[in-house]
Amino acid sequence: MIRNMRVAYRTVAPLVATLGLAAAAWVVTVRQMRSMDKGVATQLGSFTFFVALWAAMMAAMMVPGLVPAVLSRGRRTGPVRAVVPFVASYLVVWTLVGALIYALYRPHGTSAAGLIVIAAGLYELTRLKQHCRRCCRARTRSGFEFGLYCVGSSIGLMVMLVALGVMSVTWMLVIAAPVFAQKLLPAKPAVDVRLALALVAFGILIIAAPGSVPGLMPPM
Repeated sequence: MIRNMRVAYRTVAPLVATLGLAAAAWVVTVRQMRSMDKGVATQLGSFTFFVALWAAMMAAMMVPGLVPAVLSRGRRTGPVRAVVPFVASYLVVWTLVGALIYALYRPHGTSAAGLIVIAAGLYELTRLKQHCRRCCRARTRSGFEFGLYCVGSSIGLMVMLVALGVMSVTWMLVIAAPVFAQKLLPAKPAVDVRLALALVAFGILIIAAPGSVPGLMPPM
């Protein structure tokens, strides 16, 4: 019985901690983003503010997809040693990505946003994307390594988020769905090609008729 309790503890504690972190991150993100979404004209604010908010965004969007990896480590090494270093080092990788985005980002037009969305769709078809996606679902030695592969897998979709409205909770939710699915489900060419083509078509729509995409342009 004691052994069963230990096994249950090593399963339940990492699960609760991981999902609790994601839920708290969503609360923080929604509160901090309030009234900041200006579509393609969104300003990022100070470096410290944006990087901290970006880290919360990544915790909200990415951490739920870590559940299988965290549970696997929890059964082997215990919940504390599984959750804290693994998730922390994973989020460090995405935080560094946020710092790079801050350095490169500029408010932009709808045509630029459309081109970035098209590029994100094409990236979904590349070998690099598929390789990183496979590795993002495999066992890795550290959260940092896992994070690098997941950046390679999801970077197209995340850059798309930045292009459409980096402070938009709506776009966060929309993009979090395929990111989560790709972390947990094996690649299927029929699905992946359809997603890529849908993104390319969406990018073309943005360029041709930006007014048809709600929230893309700042209110007059």
